[in-house]
Amino acid sequence: MRIRRWLEQTNSFQFTCYTTLAAFCTYFCMYAFRKPFAAGEYADMTLWGMDYKIILVIAQVAGYTLSKFIGIRVIAEISRQGRIAMLVALIAAAEIALVGFGLVPWPYNFLFMFLNGLPLGMIWGLVFSFLEGRQTTEVLAAGLSASFIVSSGVVKAVGKYTMDVWGVPEFWMPATTGLLFFVPLLVFAKLLSLVPHPTQSDQLSRTVRVPMKRAHRRAVLHHMFWGISLLVLAHMTLTAARDYRDKFAVEILSDIGVGDATHLATSEIPVAIAVLVPLGAIMLIRSHRTSVIVLHGCLIFGFLLAGGSTFFFRCGILDGFVWYILVGTGLYLAYVPFHSILFERLVAMMQRPANAGYLIYIADATGYLSSVAILLWKNFGASVTSPLEFFVKTTYAITFIGSLSVVASLAFFVFKRSGPSDDAELKYQFEVPNGVESQRVTNGTSLAPGQLPDRTDE
Repeated sequence: MRIRRWLEQTNSFQFTCYTTLAAFCTYFCMYAFRKPFAAGEYADMTLWGMDYKIILVIAQVAGYTLSKFIGIRVIAEISRQGRIAMLVALIAAAEIALVGFGLVPWPYNFLFMFLNGLPLGMIWGLVFSFLEGRQTTEVLAAGLSASFIVSSGVVKAVGKYTMDVWGVPEFWMPATTGLLFFVPLLVFAKLLSLVPHPTQSDQLSRTVRVPMKRAHRRAVLHHMFWGISLLVLAHMTLTAARDYRDKFAVEILSDIGVGDATHLATSEIPVAIAVLVPLGAIMLIRSHRTSVIVLHGCLIFGFLLAGGSTFFFRCGILDGFVWYILVGTGLYLAYVPFHSILFERLVAMMQRPANAGYLIYIADATGYLSSVAILLWKNFGASVTSPLEFFVKTTYAITFIGSLSVVASLAFFVFKRSGPSDDAELKYQFEVPNGVESQRVTNGTSLAPGQLPDRTDE
């Protein structure tokens, strides 16, 4: 198509702007099918001794978590040709589940929130797969990440608007909001599908990104097992806190006296700017090992900012809304790299043909298990009942556990030798983009001259 030919010939700035916009808008629209239900309060509804909203949150997160575990294999193996068709099919399934949520009366409709979450967990991996393995991936990923920081508040504000102004019933509000974004999602997904393969220069810098079969996945995980395990632990604590803040934003903001739709929609804009500008600038660091160290520093700083701002808020030094923005900035500064550039750079440093989506989904799947666990703990095990008080205590805990895990992970990767490993043979077939025939790779060394140079300094 004409757009694809233009993208193949245009300069890096125009390519980056186009790709960032397509990815941002595609994922932004996805959030309209996942988050608006949280704008409802479902007051005076209980089931099995729990608030009905918590039941709905757990049901959706359970489906979303299962989707992430399925995605560990699906996202690692899927070829480029099937990505957009799968994306559209998954979104359509999520909207059908929301219609069921409106049709079936409570307390039986919570099952449809599980069905709504089940397809949505793989959307991130499908979108990010168009961005990884490029010299500008940090900027592209920053733009994509802005979508899930900003969109949550916006789509919940849209959902609240449909109830307050249009008079849409609370249980029909999620399906109505999703329907508003369905056609725009189709348009932006089509634009995303036109993004060409990484160039040969990209492949030289970041290694070839390929579908990964089972033996390939096991070999890659074996190579970085302890470092990945520590990062997964840190990510589990982050996901629990970030997801709780996101799903109970209305209640937390109400507790600090700013629960209106305007604050809900605008609170994440300064967070996005504060987080994504420095993370996007990491593309200026050419050494992959150095960038991995810097990213670990960002994770540690994010944990400390979340915990420190919470401490000053409890001491009465920080205004409630300022604290809400600062704690969000800290959480997202640590959270966003897990979903994009941290594993992107680890794959590049490893110098093995692979894809970052596999590692992202390992972290994501386990992360959402902690999200379910913290909701159950709040309802059955915690003595604190206020959403604000529970979030404050959770933030203190994740600051301690997460910071220590990241420090240990940093020590692992600082002393870990990059490049092909001698301790585990890796033999597999992979697809090389841009029409190059499939090549045989043994122990991470490509037989295609000049395509995968053995550079141990990055």
